[in-house]
Amino acid sequence: MSRPTPLRDVHESLGATLTDFAGWLMPLRYGSESAEHKAVREAAGLFDLSHMGEIFLTGPQAGQALDYALVGHLSALAPGRARYTMIVNERGGVLDDLIVYRLGDEEFMVVANASNYEKVGNELKNRTKTYDVVVEDRSDQYALIAVQGPRSQEILATLTDADLDGLKYYAGLPGLVDGRQALIARTGYTGEDGFELFVANQDAVPLWHALMAAGEPHGLRPAGLSSRDTLRLEAGMPLYGNELGEQLTPFDAGLGRVVKFDKPGDFVGRSALEAVKDDPPRRRLVGLVARGRRVPRHGYPVTENGVVVGEVTSGAPSQTLGKPIAMAYVDTGAGSGLAVDIRGSHEPMDLVELPFYRRNK
Repeated sequence: MSRPTPLRDVHESLGATLTDFAGWLMPLRYGSESAEHKAVREAAGLFDLSHMGEIFLTGPQAGQALDYALVGHLSALAPGRARYTMIVNERGGVLDDLIVYRLGDEEFMVVANASNYEKVGNELKNRTKTYDVVVEDRSDQYALIAVQGPRSQEILATLTDADLDGLKYYAGLPGLVDGRQALIARTGYTGEDGFELFVANQDAVPLWHALMAAGEPHGLRPAGLSSRDTLRLEAGMPLYGNELGEQLTPFDAGLGRVVKFDKPGDFVGRSALEAVKDDPPRRRLVGLVARGRRVPRHGYPVTENGVVVGEVTSGAPSQTLGKPIAMAYVDTGAGSGLAVDIRGSHEPMDLVELPFYRRNK
């Protein structure tokens, strides 16, 4: 049985197509996913992300505990700032990618993917037993609403007195939004400027309606999982289960920069990651743009001159480029004559650097 978010009735009233995602009943689209995608690129989109997990670490050693449990240097994070990081196993394989917010000197919030937050919470509890810290999974207490797109600040500013101009990318601050207490974070998963609002469950519905009303004159549309996926794909952002997984290290995904070997002390997976950090990569994550109209999808083989050299991890039609695009892992030496085997037909692809799309700042 799929679990509903606090906004389920709202989604149904808007005619959303609902689907199971990581055990949650989530809006796939409200009508045209291409229109939703376009709205986020040109104006703004409103997303229900209440399926994500929020795990809090509080106590005098919360920062040191996270330094040991995760690959990043979280104790160096200033209060009010956030950081993208990962939790890996002893072999260096990625258990999840995370955003960590430092809410105060002794308080951090770890945001985990919907499919992994219980696993992440358990790992954090097990890994931090010797530290003076309390780990609490408070996912049941929070709804998460994101407003994303070039007009998102203009829309949100009508509902809050918080200093949005001074709020940097990957930072957060507490504030009132439409009179309701929220953590306002300048983060997102679309490649656009935007905000993620962490609020109490009971505030989700009135806040959604307030944002919709404030955004209507600016072209705001509700947006579902389908457009969120094509937006993040254009922005070259990895998805756990596609570009990231337990059989892959951060270095495999081209994200070795998140591993901080210079932080004090040991961390889980350190020796395994140190052993491979200087190795020439066997494969690399690349972008592919189709020359034709057929769409490469997850799991399709990538070939070079007829020989399989990799596999597509994510693929979709790009609304922005007007062509099908894909991310794929390919052998390091591969690069010319690439194609994707789409049901027996080798469709030619152009190799490009990620991301496919970068917003004008």
